[in-house]
Amino acid sequence: MPFFTSFPSLQNGTKDSISKLVSELNAATLESDVDVVVAPPFIYIDQVKNSLTNRIEVSAQNVWIGKGGAYTGEISAEQLVDIGCQWVILGHSERRNILGEDDEFIGKKAAYALSQNVKVIACIGELLEEREAGKTFDVCFKQLKAYADSISNWTDVVIAYEPVWAIGTGKVATPEQAQEVHVAVRDWFKTNVSPDVASSIRIIYGGSVNAGNCAELAKKEDIDGFLVGGASLKGPDFATIVNSVTSKKVPA
Repeated sequence: MPFFTSFPSLQNGTKDSISKLVSELNAATLESDVDVVVAPPFIYIDQVKNSLTNRIEVSAQNVWIGKGGAYTGEISAEQLVDIGCQWVILGHSERRNILGEDDEFIGKKAAYALSQNVKVIACIGELLEEREAGKTFDVCFKQLKAYADSISNWTDVVIAYEPVWAIGTGKVATPEQAQEVHVAVRDWFKTNVSPDVASSIRIIYGGSVNAGNCAELAKKEDIDGFLVGGASLKGPDFATIVNSVTSKKVPA
């Protein structure tokens, strides 16, 4: 099961800065047993696809819930397929908490994307007040159930646990905190989906991951990769995060 590293660069970037980042990624030496995915803003996907090494796949940051039509401003899964975009990130905390997407809506988005052969990075995670209230598992399990209510085949799904209080704040869940949630998520799959899916699905961590903390996080048994934010905007740092898979090969 390859380690998995992705970055969503959100609204960051210009044509020039993205060209520089693509050049850095093309020049980087990346461990072979890592699936690497980058997620530029929609308007730069074609630029990235046409200039980035085939070693790295490309994701969108969002997609519409169904077939294309009169939904001004939205992008359909069919359009992503048309430009060769293999992945989409769904359920990101900013889509949930700023733009108001609910669990059911996100689950249905995921199901439709998968039906069009677009693979899904399915995000889950709790707010700071939810963690402080001891509701981390309740929140994550509720979000997982919404995905499971719509998804029957998990082969092309990666789960990204991103505690909202650790995104862009500089606060990072300790390796122990992250592992605790990852193992609980895996146990949830074992009980609610199947033992086979529980053992095969990749659960990645997102939340202020950087070149300095990735190795310790990567050592944890149930952390299968990273969803990277700001640290992804520097090619060498992103390469370090990708290559932290080597920490898994050394006893913790």
